[in-house]
Amino acid sequence: MNSKSQLNPIIKYTVWLLWSLFLGCMSVIGQTSHTISGTITDKSNGETLFGASVFLSGTTIGGITNEYGFYSVTAPEGKYVLSISYMGYNEVNIEIDLNHDMVHDVEISEFSTALEEVVVMADEPERAILRKPEMSVVKMNIGTVKQMPVVLGELDVLKSLQMLPGVTNNGEGTGGFHVRGGAQDQNLVLLDEAIIYNTSHMFGFFSVFNADAIKDVKLYKGGIPASFGGRVSSVLDIRQKDGNSKNFELNGGIGAISSRLTAEGPVFGDKGSFLIAGRRSYVDLLLKAAGDENSVSFYDLNLKTNYSINRNNKLFLSGYFGRDAFKLGSSFNSSYGNSTGNLRWNHIFNDRLFSNLSAILSRYDYDLEFAQDEFEWLSSITNYNLKYDFKYYLSDAFKLDFGANGVYYDFNPGEVNPTAETSPVNPLKLDQKKALESGLYVSAEHKLSPKLTAQYGLRYSAFSRFGGQPISTYANDRPVVYNPELGIYERGEATGETNFDKSDVIETFGNIEPRISLAYLLNEESSIKVGYSRTAQYIHLLSNTSSVTPLDVWTPSGPFIKPQLSNQYALGYFHNFKDMVYSLEVETYYKTVDNRIDYIDGSDLIGQNTIETEILNGEMRAYGLELLLRKNEGDFTGWIAYTLSKSEQRTLGGTAGGPGINNGNWYNASFDRTHDISLSGAYQLDDQWSFGANLVFQTGRPVTYPNGQYVYEDLSIASYAPRNSDRLPAYHRMDVSINYKPRKYQNKRFKGEWVFSVYNLYSRKNAASISFGQNLETGANEATRTAIFGIVPSLTYNFKF
Repeated sequence: MNSKSQLNPIIKYTVWLLWSLFLGCMSVIGQTSHTISGTITDKSNGETLFGASVFLSGTTIGGITNEYGFYSVTAPEGKYVLSISYMGYNEVNIEIDLNHDMVHDVEISEFSTALEEVVVMADEPERAILRKPEMSVVKMNIGTVKQMPVVLGELDVLKSLQMLPGVTNNGEGTGGFHVRGGAQDQNLVLLDEAIIYNTSHMFGFFSVFNADAIKDVKLYKGGIPASFGGRVSSVLDIRQKDGNSKNFELNGGIGAISSRLTAEGPVFGDKGSFLIAGRRSYVDLLLKAAGDENSVSFYDLNLKTNYSINRNNKLFLSGYFGRDAFKLGSSFNSSYGNSTGNLRWNHIFNDRLFSNLSAILSRYDYDLEFAQDEFEWLSSITNYNLKYDFKYYLSDAFKLDFGANGVYYDFNPGEVNPTAETSPVNPLKLDQKKALESGLYVSAEHKLSPKLTAQYGLRYSAFSRFGGQPISTYANDRPVVYNPELGIYERGEATGETNFDKSDVIETFGNIEPRISLAYLLNEESSIKVGYSRTAQYIHLLSNTSSVTPLDVWTPSGPFIKPQLSNQYALGYFHNFKDMVYSLEVETYYKTVDNRIDYIDGSDLIGQNTIETEILNGEMRAYGLELLLRKNEGDFTGWIAYTLSKSEQRTLGGTAGGPGINNGNWYNASFDRTHDISLSGAYQLDDQWSFGANLVFQTGRPVTYPNGQYVYEDLSIASYAPRNSDRLPAYHRMDVSINYKPRKYQNKRFKGEWVFSVYNLYSRKNAASISFGQNLETGANEATRTAIFGIVPSLTYNFKF
C-alpha cells in the first residue's frame, strides 16, 4: 500500500474530527446549567485520588477525577446528591443545591479493613467502567502489588503487570516487558511524566520502581490517548505519591536482598508535603564479608514535594535517581542508571478548565571500565521535555483534552577514555546525535447518547534530526548490499561523507496520528467497545539480543532509519456479575508496525558509527485474544488471565537486494508467546493472616537452533535452522506467600508485618537458554540448558509508624 492511499483515510478522519469537535462545542452553547468542581483526597494523608468516581445520584451525569484528583461536573439547575466513591474507600454522599457554580473539595476515608483487603480492579464503579470508551487499559492498585508473591521478597510493579493478559517478559531474570507482541523498546515508560529508558535493576531481576513510593499504575495496551506519543506498543504511566500532608510517617522493610525506608510528611505549614523513599541492596556487602572480590549492587532514591500557592495554583517537584554497579574482581567495573526531574505547575483557570505545565529532564547512562586495558566506555541518552496539557469540561456530555509538547534529545552512542597515562587505548568519541520531537494533540470524550460514548482525538507529531556530524554516503545509496555468491548481507561501499553544521536539519518527519474508541452499553451489566489507534515512534533501541541489557544504545530516525508506524485495531466485551463481585473482560486485537529495524546476521552494534550498515528495515504484525476473569470482593480475590497471541516479523531485501532476512518469510518475534496463562489469588483468613499464590504457564520463547554441521579445513562449522523456528521448553512456575500481622501492633501507631514467600515452589528449572557444543572428552555434540532460578524462599519484615 502506498503512502498516498494510507493518507487519504487520515485526512477524512481529520475533517470528521474537526466537525465533531465543532458540533460538540456548539451543543453546549445556550444551555442553562451550573458546574460543581473540586479535588478528592484521602482523609488520612491528603493524597489526591486519581480515578475516583464523582456522580450525581440517580443520573448518568458525572465522571472521574484526573491525575491530580480534580473533578468537574456540569448539570442543569436543581437539587442533587453528589456521590463520591473509590475502591477501598467509604462512599460519600452530599446533598447539593446546584443553583450556581460552586467549588467543593471532598476528603474520603478508607474502609476500616482497607489494609487487609486486596483490590484487583480499576478504581471506578460499575457504570463508569462500562460506559467509559477507554479500552485496553490496566489500572492496578498498589495494594494488589503488595499482596502478590515475589522473587527474593522484592515488590515489583512490572512483574505484577506481567500476570495480566497481553503483558509478558522475555524470560526469567530479564528486564523490560512486552505488550501485545511488541518489542520492549516500543513501550513508553513514564515515572511522574519523565521517561525511564531502562526499567531494571541487577540485570533484570528487579524493576526500578519502589512500591512504597508509588501511588498509581496505569498501562495502556492499546487505544493510547492522543496526549501520549513516541511509542508504538504501549504507555506505562506511573505516578509517585505526593507525600502525607497530615502527619509525619515512616515506613520501610528489611528483606533478603535489599532494605528500603520511606519518610513523608507535611511542609510549609499546611501548604505542602514531601516524600523521600530510598532502597539499597546489600549483596555486595555480603560478598565482601565472604571474601569475594566480585560485587553487584543497586540503589534508588525517590523524591517529591509540593506547595499550594492558593486553591488554583499548585507546584510539584519530583525526582528519581537510581544506579546499579557490577564489579568482576579487579579487572572490570560497570555501572548504569536513570536520573529524572520534573517541575510541574497545576493551574485551575475556572471550574471547567484545568491545566498542567511540566518541565522534565530524563537521562540514562552506562559506564564500563576495563582496568587491565586502562580505559572506560561511556554512553548516554538525555532528553529535555516541555509539555502543556489542558482539560476542558464543557458539559456532562462533552469533555476536551488538548495540549502540546516538545522533547529535545541528546544521544551519546559511546566514547572511549583512557584511565591512565600508560593506557594503550586512544580517546575515541562516536558521533553525537541531536533531535527534536514535538507533538500537538486534541481529544474529546463525547457522550453521543445514553448508551453510546466516544473518545476520539488527533495527534500531529514531528521529528527533526539535527546536524553536527558527518553522514556517510554509499554507492547506489545502499549502506547494506546482498552478496549472492556467499548468500549473505554485507556493508555497502562507502563513497564519502556529507558534513552538517549543528544548525542544519538533516531530515524531518511528520505524522498524523488519529485515535478513536467507542463504548456501547448493552445493559446495566455489559458493554462492547471498539478502538483504533495510529502511533509513531522516532527513536530506536539498538540491540540484537532477546532482552534488555545495560549496553543498549538508542538512535534517532534519520536518512537511513525511518520512524516506526503502527496501526492497532481492538474489539472488546465487558461484563459484570453480581454487582461487580465478578467481572469478565474479553478483547481481541490486530496490530501492524512498519519500518521495524531488523539486524543482518553477524551485525556489530557496539562502537559502530555507521549503524545503517548493520540493519534492514522490516515490518511486524501481532494479533491475539485476551481474557480476564476476576473476583473483586470478599475474603478470596484474584483473577484468571489467558492470552492467545501471535507476533511475527518480516524483512525483505528492499534496495539492498537479495531475499531478505529469513528468505523474506515471516518469522516468530523473539518475544512471541502462543499461550500465556496466569492465575493469581489472595485469601484473607483473619486480621492477622493472609495468603497469596500465583501460577504461570507460557509457551517457550522462540530461538534458533543448529540443524546440522559440516567440516571445512578441519573446522567444524554449524548450520542453523530458519530464524526463531525453534522454541525453548514451556515455562511454568508457582509462587506462594504468607503475611502475618501481629495483633499487638494493630491498635498502635507502630505497625509491623512478616512476609514469607516462596518463588518457584516446585523448583522448576525453566530454561533461560540452551547452548550447543562439543564434549571435549567424548567428541559428541551436546545441548546444555541454563536455568537461573530453582526454588527461592525469602523473608521480609515491613514496618510503619
